[in-house]
Amino acid sequence: MKNFADRLTERIKVLSNPTVLGLDPAAEYVPDEMLLYYGKQVEDKSMATSMAIFEFNRMLIDATCDIIPAVKPQFAYYEMYGVHGMEALRRTISYAKEKGMLVIADAKRNDIGSTAAAYANAIIGETAMWDQTVSSMYDADAVTLNAYLGIDGIQPFIDVAKTKGKGMYILVRTSNPSAGDFQDLRMEDGETLYEKVARKVAKWGEDLVGECGYSSVGAVIGATWPEQAAALRQIMPKSLILVPGYGAQGGSADAAAVNFDASGNGAIVNASRSLMCAYKKRDDLKPMDFQAAAYDEAVRMRDDLLSAIARKVK
Repeated sequence: MKNFADRLTERIKVLSNPTVLGLDPAAEYVPDEMLLYYGKQVEDKSMATSMAIFEFNRMLIDATCDIIPAVKPQFAYYEMYGVHGMEALRRTISYAKEKGMLVIADAKRNDIGSTAAAYANAIIGETAMWDQTVSSMYDADAVTLNAYLGIDGIQPFIDVAKTKGKGMYILVRTSNPSAGDFQDLRMEDGETLYEKVARKVAKWGEDLVGECGYSSVGAVIGATWPEQAAALRQIMPKSLILVPGYGAQGGSADAAAVNFDASGNGAIVNASRSLMCAYKKRDDLKPMDFQAAAYDEAVRMRDDLLSAIARKVK
């Protein structure tokens, strides 16, 4: 199986677009017409909502799969709708892969030992049944992880990544306002906690560096912290970086571009609400024209980001 970092880097180059579509579909993001349609088809409201969510995702994927290389479904947005929501998540991942998109499972798992191994197998690996071994329910290409428990919580995912060609993004400097409560704490040698985590991420990824020069063990660095991102890129020169916080969370293209290397590679920038809900800002379109709105915003985001990267690498 080809290295995840190589697969993602190749797809980014083919499409000339280092962005990822975040699929975090709360019911209020879905056009009312779609919700009403499925509400009339089945009595179970959880099932109806989940069916509408999958259809919404499917149409967004159809609209953007030719220009965006990857999707990032956030598990919580599906789990809150119960078993039907989880089925919508499974179908979303499967459909995105059918359309040629890589899938980053935004699950932020954090546990140790056999439990971490179970999480790894469930999301990016394979599961042993009583008489056979099958691909996991989700079979995502990569997963987001919390490293608070150290290598004990990460190694099971690395083991799966090595054998299955999968990847991971470990939280290093997140985009939320209170991130500094712990991440900015100073150690005895003067480095911050997030810098220590970054050094661990770089070390953990040494055995998974692909032909592209980047490791399948990557890092999450929010677009709202450009100064920290510049320093972290130096600490993790071979780590792929996933950059949330662009768009609705306030991160600019120039702030996101800091995460790219001197050649304009090595990172991918996520946008969720600004793409999914683009139709809500368009007076010239009806809600059911959300595909056109998402496509237009995806093109705008790509061009905005590529311009920022070009300014950085000059």
